[in-house]
Amino acid sequence: MDADARIVAAMRRTLELAARGPLTGGNPQVGCVLLDADERPIAEGWHRGAGTPHAEVDALSRAPEGAAHTAVVTLEPCAHTGRTGPCAEALAAAGIRRVVYAVDDPGPEAGGGAERLRAAGVEVVSGVLADEADALLGPWLTAARRARPWVTVKWAATIDGRAAAADGTSRWITGPDARRDGHRLRAESDAILTGTGTVLADDPALTARDDDGALLPHQPLPVVVGARPVPAGAALRRHPAGLVEAGDRPLAEVLDELWRRGAARVLVEAGPRLTTSILREGLADELAVYLAPKLLGGPATAIGDLGIAAIGDAIDLELREVRRLGPDLALALRSAPADREPGGVGVRHAREGRAAPEDGRGR
Repeated sequence: MDADARIVAAMRRTLELAARGPLTGGNPQVGCVLLDADERPIAEGWHRGAGTPHAEVDALSRAPEGAAHTAVVTLEPCAHTGRTGPCAEALAAAGIRRVVYAVDDPGPEAGGGAERLRAAGVEVVSGVLADEADALLGPWLTAARRARPWVTVKWAATIDGRAAAADGTSRWITGPDARRDGHRLRAESDAILTGTGTVLADDPALTARDDDGALLPHQPLPVVVGARPVPAGAALRRHPAGLVEAGDRPLAEVLDELWRRGAARVLVEAGPRLTTSILREGLADELAVYLAPKLLGGPATAIGDLGIAAIGDAIDLELREVRRLGPDLALALRSAPADREPGGVGVRHAREGRAAPEDGRGR
């Protein structure tokens, strides 16, 4: 195996290591492989979550002293001091002579590690397997570039797009496999956004649970938008992650606050009014849609009027994944590549300053 092939193999390994890290906590998934002077792997590490050693420091702690020559890292080593020190300085201090990474760190604070390494006399190579790293880190990279969380909008509907029956009942549209997958989405989110209408109508718990109903290790922070308060006896008042009542502020402002709180991934699990508002304001990055092979008819659609009058103005979506979950289908969609821009899925004429509407009934 030649030198370039060894570097590529090491980078591919960093991606495997990175995927072991948590999606939540506001930090990216990062892996690191250390090579000796002959470019043979001698140590590896990955980031296990906020407050734990970064991948580079984790790998350095496992390497024989003075043996590491090259560090291969998923993401540009950080240059700032947060809960941990700057990885760029740690690598330079350990005698690393070359750093190879896949994608630049877009954060205004963490970025700049490459410059700091070069200033310390370390050779820096970037862009190795950048597309694969971008596919892994895409949501976090997008969130970091614009300083706003990655937003996934979830809904369950019948095949004709209905989220509830004529009498208002909506439990359960989908089967247990689809509901289990929905709990996975909750567990992979820093926060979960809903509206007061849904809270008052359905009293949801919005916890992430396993098949036996036990709480999963990570719980998303529930955030409720709308003017009406959450009732004192509501299930959300007992949520293990606490509760944020965001009031009737603009949705973009709510998301900005969640970013400042450290939330990089937000799941919207709400009724049609709030879901529609998120889409109309272009605040969704991804759709997670569960379709049940049922017909209901009637007016209770999963989303409402998006303000689109002509077929030529329809929002084009890219179908990124289709899975069968028991009798149901799970679809993952994003905006079509030719139409993609910061702001993601939705109508791109957001009306700044509009207050978040209270949500209506729905799953």
